[in-house]
Amino acid sequence: MKADIHPKTRWVIFQDTVSGALYRVLSPMKAEQKITVDGTEYPLVKTDVSAASHPFYTGQQRILDTAGRVEKFGNRFGKLAGLAKLSKKQ
Repeated sequence: MKADIHPKTRWVIFQDTVSGALYRVLSPMKAEQKITVDGTEYPLVKTDVSAASHPFYTGQQRILDTAGRVEKFGNRFGKLAGLAKLSKKQ
């Protein structure tokens, strides 16, 4: 087997930004931020979703800003969508 082809792993803290939950995991991810947990300093990686905030595990749905997304889509592709409707009618 080839030597030194696998990334080096270390203990990393993943923090769910929605719920604030912390997970200590062996990971090769690089992180610029650090956090101290139980007197030990670990690299910190922030995530948007984890088991503490995902609707599948919590049973609760989060409300997303769908109106903003629809408006952004309309501004970007509104003219093209209108042309597509016209071509189908003809």
